[in-house]
Amino acid sequence: MTNDNDALSWAAVDWDAEAASFDDEPDHGLRDPQVRRAWAERLRSWLPERTSDVLDLGCGTGSLSLLASEQGHHVTGVDSSPAMIDLAREKLAGRDAAFLVGDATAPPVGEQRFDVVLVRHLLWALPDPGRVLRHWRELVRPGGRLVLVEGVWGTVTPAGIPAGVLTGLLAPLAAEVRLEQLSQETQLWGKEVTDERYAVVALV
Repeated sequence: MTNDNDALSWAAVDWDAEAASFDDEPDHGLRDPQVRRAWAERLRSWLPERTSDVLDLGCGTGSLSLLASEQGHHVTGVDSSPAMIDLAREKLAGRDAAFLVGDATAPPVGEQRFDVVLVRHLLWALPDPGRVLRHWRELVRPGGRLVLVEGVWGTVTPAGIPAGVLTGLLAPLAAEVRLEQLSQETQLWGKEVTDERYAVVALV
C-alpha cells in the first residue's frame, strides 16, 4: 500500500534527468516487438473501437500514446517533465497528437472533455487518489471511460494501490468497473513478475 514516504520519494525523482534512460525498461520503451505487441493488444481491448479522444496522463515518453495513435485515436498527453514531453513529441511527430507540460492531477486542458482518460503507474503515488479520481471522472464525456494500469510493487515494503482499493474508489463514480489481472502476462513486462499488476476499465 502507498504511504507518505513512497509518494514523497516518487515525487522527489528528477524525471527530466530520468527521461533519457526511461525507455530502457521493456514496458516503458516497448522496444521489444513482443512487449510492444502485447501492450498494443491490451490497449485495443481497453479503448473504444471507434476513433476517440484519449487523454494520456503521466504520459512519460509517449509509448502508450503512440500505440493509441496507431490505433486511430486522437491523443493528448500530459506530463510534469518537459524532457519527457519533448521525447513524446519526437516519438509522435506528424501524428494527430498534442503534448502538454502540466500536473496530471489537474491537467491543463481547460473545458475539453475526452472519451478516455488513460493513466499508467501514477495514481498509486498520489496522496489523495479518491480526490484525483473524482477530478479525472469530470474530464470524461458521458459514455466514456477511465483506463487505469496500477499495481503493488515489492514485498518487504510494498508500494502501490491494491486492486480492491482502486475498484472501491471507482465504484461510486462508474456504471461498470472491469478488473483485469496482469501479473502473469510476462510479455507485457518483458520478464516474469511476482507482484500485483492489473488494469481497471471504468465505464462512466
